[in-house]
Amino acid sequence: MADTQPTLIFHHYANSPFSEKVRLVFGFKRLAWHSVNIPNILPKPDVVALTGGYRKTPVLQIGADIYCDTALICEELDRIAPTPPLYPEPLKGVARVLAQWADSTLFWAAMAHNFNPQASAAMFAGAPPEVAQQFSADRAAMSTGMTRLRAPDAATAYQSYLRRLSHMLESQKEQHEPLFLLGQSPCIADFAAYHSLWFTKKIVPIAAPILEATPAVLDWMGRMAAFGHGVKNTLAAADAIAVAKQATAVALAQDLIFQDDHGIPLGAEVTIAAETFGQEPTQGTLVAATRTRYTLRHTNERVGTVHVHFPRVGFVLRKG
Repeated sequence: MADTQPTLIFHHYANSPFSEKVRLVFGFKRLAWHSVNIPNILPKPDVVALTGGYRKTPVLQIGADIYCDTALICEELDRIAPTPPLYPEPLKGVARVLAQWADSTLFWAAMAHNFNPQASAAMFAGAPPEVAQQFSADRAAMSTGMTRLRAPDAATAYQSYLRRLSHMLESQKEQHEPLFLLGQSPCIADFAAYHSLWFTKKIVPIAAPILEATPAVLDWMGRMAAFGHGVKNTLAAADAIAVAKQATAVALAQDLIFQDDHGIPLGAEVTIAAETFGQEPTQGTLVAATRTRYTLRHTNERVGTVHVHFPRVGFVLRKG
């Protein structure tokens, strides 16, 4: 861990699969971080105060800089702690493509299987009926306009995807040990593929028999889990907001190349929203639009002025 590591504040909740992806990256890179526990459904007043509208989990905060979406969060962590790398040469292109598939296609098949009627009943067993109802209503609102797999179709797809991952691992085994999806060391593709399967195995074990047909995948999951979660400290949400208010967002490099694909100039008032799941917009002033990310300046009374960062891929920029 670098001596100059900034204070990493991670807003998440324990059962969040995408949060597990990042928690495992903390372990892989041996990073210390501060944990802020957030609700798994709306309202999320502290999160929304920091982001200006984005409500999905997780969010990474570094002072007054707020990073949304795990694709961007992982890139930022790799910049802060480049060794060991998440995007190793010469595999970084294929690793990113595989990670994008895992965070979308694999994830949605796994979740549709994980929330089949039997598994959902087991997950909320013992909780008041309104807990399951509120969770279901929250996720339905986030899924507006999406086509979701039915549980039987999801199981078929999930099994197929597990076999594909198994074949990748078995192919690597013919060359060397230990093995990960693309070689002897894990990369971003491993962390992206792992978290959906982790949810199946750890959070809804009633759904986990689907993993048993691919022992190579189970062995790989054990190697991934062994990285742990790094050095975790606990922080109250109010303290995280105080950190943001007292900090100044990192100055943007003067040589950042502005990539204008929308006819929207820097300094314009804009919104950014996810393309599909969780489309609540974030409002602010566009202060950067590079090849890979957008940055908005957002101000409110609770947090002061922050910079909110999004990846370009998967997000929609609009003026207004």
